Amino acid sequence: MIKTLGKVAKDSAVTMTEIVLPSHGNPLGTIFGGHIMSWMDIAAAISAGRHARKVVVTASFDAVHFVAPVKVGQVVHIKAMVNFASRTSMEVGLRVDAEDLATGKFTHTASAYTTFVALAKNGKPSRVPLVLPETPDEKRRYVQAQKRREVRLQLAKKLKNPSH
Repeated sequence: MIKTLGKVAKDSAVTMTEIVLPSHGNPLGTIFGGHIMSWMDIAAAISAGRHARKVVVTASFDAVHFVAPVKVGQVVHIKAMVNFASRTSMEVGLRVDAEDLATGKFTHTASAYTTFVALAKNGKPSRVPLVLPETPDEKRRYVQAQKRREVRLQLAKKLKNPSH
């Protein structure tokens, strides 16, 4: 049996669907951004866990861009997929769309990138499979994720040694 060194990106794809209830809303009748971020974190964790087939933890959340409000009563669809994996970490791309059930209209509402680390049973970082992008879109995301990883590593270095 040949052991594969990677997994195709689409195998980590997740779509999570939630309805925005009144308890999720703010005084404007829209959902709190933090609630959407919580759902995004869950969808990303499922995607990363699906790719790694291990326990995963959130290492970072890149800037979350809220581009449109989500109203109470709408349905939220969160799409997540692993774009790139290094030795123990994975970038998961996220897109959030709101669906108005009355009209059937979908609106892009938020996007973000997260980094997850896989853990072994001893709680230490553990190797993950490489991502094998297949489609032109997956290949584009893969290359862009590599560039974002370099920026994240530079930022992490600055945060560890703020005097430099």
